Amino acid sequence: MGSGQVTDWQGKHVTVAGLGVSGVPAAKALHGLGAKVTVVNDGDDARAREQAAELEALGVTVRLGDGDTLPDGTELIVTAPGWRPDKPLFAAADAAGVPVWGDVELAWRLRKPGAADWLAVTGTNGKTTTVQMLASILEAAGLRTAAVGNIGVSLLDAVLGDEEYDVLAVELSSYQLHWAPSLRAHSAAVLNLAPDHLDWHGSMEAYAKDKGRIYEGNRVACVYNTADKATEDLVREADVEEGCRAIGFTLGAPGPSQLGVVEGLLVDRAFVENRQKNAQELAEVADVKPAAPHNIANALAAAALARAYGVPASAVREGLRNFTPDAHRIAHVADVDGVAYVDDSKATNTHAAQASLAAYDSVVWIAGGLAKGATFDELVAEAAGRLRGAVLIGRDRALIREALARHAPEVPVVDLERTDTGAMLQAVREARRLARPGDTVLLAPACASMDMFANYNKRGDAFAQAVRELGA
Repeated sequence: MGSGQVTDWQGKHVTVAGLGVSGVPAAKALHGLGAKVTVVNDGDDARAREQAAELEALGVTVRLGDGDTLPDGTELIVTAPGWRPDKPLFAAADAAGVPVWGDVELAWRLRKPGAADWLAVTGTNGKTTTVQMLASILEAAGLRTAAVGNIGVSLLDAVLGDEEYDVLAVELSSYQLHWAPSLRAHSAAVLNLAPDHLDWHGSMEAYAKDKGRIYEGNRVACVYNTADKATEDLVREADVEEGCRAIGFTLGAPGPSQLGVVEGLLVDRAFVENRQKNAQELAEVADVKPAAPHNIANALAAAALARAYGVPASAVREGLRNFTPDAHRIAHVADVDGVAYVDDSKATNTHAAQASLAAYDSVVWIAGGLAKGATFDELVAEAAGRLRGAVLIGRDRALIREALARHAPEVPVVDLERTDTGAMLQAVREARRLARPGDTVLLAPACASMDMFANYNKRGDAFAQAVRELGA
């Protein structure tokens, strides 16, 4: 099964690796196309058994509790993106000459003739917001579009469903890109690169290489971040179509072939006549919600992709004005006694927390959780001058405490041992005690949440609830 469409699935033996968000739709789609589908899954819990029963009722074979053995006769594996490349199943596939695709690769190959173009976004942070901004801008231009991919809406559903789209705004994770060798976007952006998921990829180089796959074969524009040289390096290394352009975005004044900011305006010097001399106003900084620096960067990246697709400047402004960010992304919860309380529970790594801290001048920082192998020296050293105090929660809080002792010894630190449901209320009370009018109490944990909360949403909800109790 080389590149190009596989038109005849009848009787093909396909193994789907993993149930879950991508596995179930993939198994159903392939079964519907006439393939002989076997699903293998490591887990054998109640949820897996429920999903297995649903698939078995259709005539799909499901093997629970063994995700490592290659089923006999397998001609193709379609894997859930989170399955690590070093799993025994993939070694067995490699030895047998069996190709491995991810759900994104499968969706790409199953597109109908004349299907919608893909505008693709990846990066360590900001992907979801940028893709949602992009979809809002495309909608404002009157285009039929959807925000899809690593964002909760299955690409397979978008590609195989009855709804016809002009263009798709596609969020792609490094995992998805790793398993999508033949994807070729109309235009794509890498927003930023910082160490993340290194346990999965094995090294920063491998992580960057997988992110860089998003540029392969781009037709119109490779959008990169001028403040993050690694993203520009990936553009240089990419094999793109003749005439594809490198387009930078910057929070400063843009040069030719860039989008940037001039006197409170978002401006375009890339997709204009005579870009040496001319610039097109796209929107005001105030049209971006919230107007934190990293979010303005997201808006510029979204605008660059939309402009690459030929969208008029007026639609960029309207799309940004219409956009409302998801919960738990630098969301202002309340002001209490002159102190602002901001929920950025989505800041689950150091890079995201760094961007969040940079948006405020004087911060009482609530941080901690599962570090996922991260180190905090660089983050703390950069933020030290902004910190009024810190309240630390969660399993790996000692790593942050030690970084604070090294790089911000004068900053008062409250270290909370408790991990029960009342821990967040105590953290918010301690933060209030440290804060002065004009300060911001910022939940930007720089860590994952699963040591204390089901997910980052629940952590953010607990913070907001605790702030409401203060206000009462």
